[in-house]
Amino acid sequence: MESGRATLLKEQQLKDQFDNLEKHTQSGIEFVERYSKFVKERSEIEISYAKQIRNLSKKYQPKKNSREEEENKYTSCRAFLSTLNELNDYAGQHEVIAENLTSQIITELSRYLTELKAERKSHFHDGRKAQQQIESLWKQLESSKRRFERDCKEADRAQQYFERMDADINVTKADVEKARQQAQMRHQIAADSKTEYSNYLTKFNQEQNEHYYTLIPNIFQKLQEMEERRIERVGVSMKTYAEVDREVLPIVGKCLDGMTKAAESIEPKTDSKQVVESYKSGFEPPGDVEFEDYGPGQTMKRTVSETSLSNSRGEAKERPGGGKSKGKLWPFIKNKNKLSLKLITLNSHVRNLIEGSGPEDFSHLPPEQRRKKLQAKIDDINKDIQKEMDQKDALTKMKGVYEKNPQMGDPASVDPRLVEMAMNIEKLQSEVQKFEGWLAEVEGRLPSRSDPPRRQSGLYESQNSNSTMVDNNCAQDRESSPDGSYTEEQSSETQVKVAIANTPEFDDEFDDGDEETLPTIGTCKAVYSFEGNTPLTGHNEGTISVTEGELLFVIEQDKGDGWTRVRRNEEEEGYVPTSYVEVFLETNTKVTPPAQISLPEEKKMWDSKTSASE
Repeated sequence: MESGRATLLKEQQLKDQFDNLEKHTQSGIEFVERYSKFVKERSEIEISYAKQIRNLSKKYQPKKNSREEEENKYTSCRAFLSTLNELNDYAGQHEVIAENLTSQIITELSRYLTELKAERKSHFHDGRKAQQQIESLWKQLESSKRRFERDCKEADRAQQYFERMDADINVTKADVEKARQQAQMRHQIAADSKTEYSNYLTKFNQEQNEHYYTLIPNIFQKLQEMEERRIERVGVSMKTYAEVDREVLPIVGKCLDGMTKAAESIEPKTDSKQVVESYKSGFEPPGDVEFEDYGPGQTMKRTVSETSLSNSRGEAKERPGGGKSKGKLWPFIKNKNKLSLKLITLNSHVRNLIEGSGPEDFSHLPPEQRRKKLQAKIDDINKDIQKEMDQKDALTKMKGVYEKNPQMGDPASVDPRLVEMAMNIEKLQSEVQKFEGWLAEVEGRLPSRSDPPRRQSGLYESQNSNSTMVDNNCAQDRESSPDGSYTEEQSSETQVKVAIANTPEFDDEFDDGDEETLPTIGTCKAVYSFEGNTPLTGHNEGTISVTEGELLFVIEQDKGDGWTRVRRNEEEEGYVPTSYVEVFLETNTKVTPPAQISLPEEKKMWDSKTSASE
């Protein structure tokens, strides 16, 4: 009985240990899940942080076609742009951290947790199976033991009954024999129960030894190894967590070094020189103010010297074409403690409203800024010309290939495109000549430090003339007013009217009537017939009709607009398309005409120009 109680106690303790191990391993799995969740949230934070950093960098990037893009020529702005780019790369490293955390830790731990749960379930299943088996054998042993005990008691009672029957003289011999046989049968049953109990006992002892010394220790050993692998895996994940950060540190350091280098590249003197170059106007310094004597009976004139700040000239001189000489308009002109910079600004705004964003020759800009704009325009057109020429060369080579190998394509299919490119190149070259002429004019008029003061040209001259008239009007207003003052509104209205009326376009249109007869500079031969201005048609004003093969005198070469001025006799002259004639200079040197275009194509161009002018 004592051994039975000990066995029951051990079974109970073993069951308790399984429960404890099950709780401990479950808590270990929950710890791994909690750590995996921690890494996942850190990865999400890194992604969110990288996204915010990228949005911040994008927000402060200079916008296209804006003032910020114009400011990128300064070293401080370029340094800030470099800092933004480095910051963008810095955000990329945080994305790398999030990606590595996900791939090297979160994904691996998720897969490992699945395997760990399956392994734990298998080990505890084997343990419970062994425990159930030993419990089943124990029950069988107890049952055989109780049966053996019962059979022994039954045999003892049968033996005692037989002995009483045998001693009793009143009992018949048959009853005694029956009692004896019953006792013998009970003893045999007890013997069989004993044998069965003995067998069950031997089997249980063997199974119990195997259970406690083989099966259970093996299961506990596997659970221990599983737990150790789990702990080791968590340690590896924590180490990887640190290594992921350490791997990006060199690149992060390079990003920070780039920011430092960008900050060190800022040059204040260079930026200040850029400001000077950007806003240098090219105006001439003003001259000394002339002394004007005032005596009895004399009236002080409200005019100053030619190079004065307040006005360019008191009295404008007439020029042969009917216009007035141009004065100089300085940006700051004081009249009764008021700046006429407002007048200049208003004049500029009115002109911009009338002409759009400004005239094509940039004459609304100061000389130095105009020169820069013209040079930039010439560079852009030259790039377009080079691009068209490269495409033309490529098409020419393609045409040569088609001519050698007709099966590859029709050479004639390339001709329309070549003609179109030739026309584009001619047009761009004319544009270059036009802008180069304006550039030469500006460069010839820009003052140097050693040059004497000279008058400005172009739109500035008209503006100066306008300012002269305005200032004179203002002076008259001041003289007529009691206190010598004038209202700024009157000056503004006068400025607007003068700015619109006295422009170079008006002067140029009405100067042609007084021009002298131009000398002959060469001859030309008409390559194609051209129908110019006739009394019948009334179209193509300013042109002259020519027939193929006709010889004419050249009085004005093509200035880039595609027209040449010719004379047939003393009274008949006009313009003809440059591509329709072959020009010869007085020295008999042949002037190469522009790219020859077929007559139908040229007529199409002329018809389109005529339609547009109508």
